[in-house]
Amino acid sequence: MRQYCMLCLVACFCVFNAALLEASEELPNFVVILSDDQSWVGSSVLMDPSNPETRSDYLRTPQMERMSRMGMRFTQGYAPAPYCCPTRRSLVVGQTPARHVYQKDQPGWAKSFRESLSLPRMLKLVDPSYRTAHFGKWDSRFDNVTPEQMGYDVSDGLTGNGTGGGKGDKDAGASDDPKLVGSLTKRVEDFIEGHAKSGQPFFVQVSHYAVHLDIFYRNSTLKRTRQWKPGRRHSLPKFAAMTSDVDQAVGQLLDHIDSLGLLGNTYIFFMSDNGGRLTMPGQNRGVLPRNYPLHEGKGSMYEGGLRVPFMVIGPGIEAGTTSRVPVTGLDVFPTIAEFAGFDGVLPEVLDGGSMVSVLRGAGQGKVQRSHPFLVFHQAGAREAQSALRQGDYKIVKHWAANRVELFNLADDLSEHRDLAAQHQQKCDEMEQSLDQFLEDVGALTERNTTKAGQRAMFSKSAP
Repeated sequence: MRQYCMLCLVACFCVFNAALLEASEELPNFVVILSDDQSWVGSSVLMDPSNPETRSDYLRTPQMERMSRMGMRFTQGYAPAPYCCPTRRSLVVGQTPARHVYQKDQPGWAKSFRESLSLPRMLKLVDPSYRTAHFGKWDSRFDNVTPEQMGYDVSDGLTGNGTGGGKGDKDAGASDDPKLVGSLTKRVEDFIEGHAKSGQPFFVQVSHYAVHLDIFYRNSTLKRTRQWKPGRRHSLPKFAAMTSDVDQAVGQLLDHIDSLGLLGNTYIFFMSDNGGRLTMPGQNRGVLPRNYPLHEGKGSMYEGGLRVPFMVIGPGIEAGTTSRVPVTGLDVFPTIAEFAGFDGVLPEVLDGGSMVSVLRGAGQGKVQRSHPFLVFHQAGAREAQSALRQGDYKIVKHWAANRVELFNLADDLSEHRDLAAQHQQKCDEMEQSLDQFLEDVGALTERNTTKAGQRAMFSKSAP
């Protein structure tokens, strides 16, 4: 009898070990939730627990708060650019917009972009069974590169602002499916459920059209937001209703993933494509600017244009943690690659680094990138502007005015004190690093807008 019991224990132990081995080899799933034009202070999440000004004083987003409790929030999360289109391109290929010169149809760029190692292609190199999808706003301007051409199995195609309900500075009114939040979420749920049943690992990005203008909302939501007490920065019930509708969609998606038993093997990233707008139609100017304590907003190289809500949840990420390590949307690609077990060589043109050690280290550590700084740059159809952040210091370069500002973000989050004159050597060194990087990647600037300069640029930036 004793021998029989021992055999049973051994058998159970072997089965248990086999189950653990199978679980350890299970490929993880990935979900990226991208909001549109959402300010760093555009939710009720306290983005920096040490600063009570870093949540909205009016908007209520309990589901985004729920995300922050489930995983890690980053106090210094950045979009790759202060505009929609370049950030979205950057997320697909992990390259700074300085390399792909957004907002202008540059000869040769479309071919270069199509041939890049994209995020979905990378996952299929990990395992061909990965299924990938992009739903919502794609926003590929000028060259009409489709999600399928970048490796996605399923998508909504060449969508833009108009698909989600228009673009403009007006109050567009009530809707049963404002900004398509309901139908978008349903498609994502169906995609996830289908592959969960088949056992196939998946990656899906849902790119919301909200809270980009026009303003759409559910009447039932508006009835609630009209009861909220106005804040010093935010006070517009209709915009609050649109924000609340997106928040409810986030919660619905979390519930669905949980109901399928997938939370234990799914990484979920949440961020915005750029900072919030400075003005909102129908809202009077508040006592404080809309993005306070950040300076400026969408379209700007100051913090208000670049710093965004940024949260990650998933297995091995301690719930309710906060990280002060600067991260960027460019880091999503290499982070997913490491989580998925990609054992190939990532392209040298990748500008982000893996956040895995920080995510698994309770928010501590460092993201290793190819350069010890973060670069932000725009040119072409937009006014040429650049920024470089290294450590606590950041420069903002205005090319047309030939002016460079220097800020210490640790002491001056609002970027009110230009230190360039006081620390000229540091400012010059950082500007030299910026200029050298832009030259190395062949970025378009005020100095190289000729056809010859553009040809040189593409010969350098091809992956």
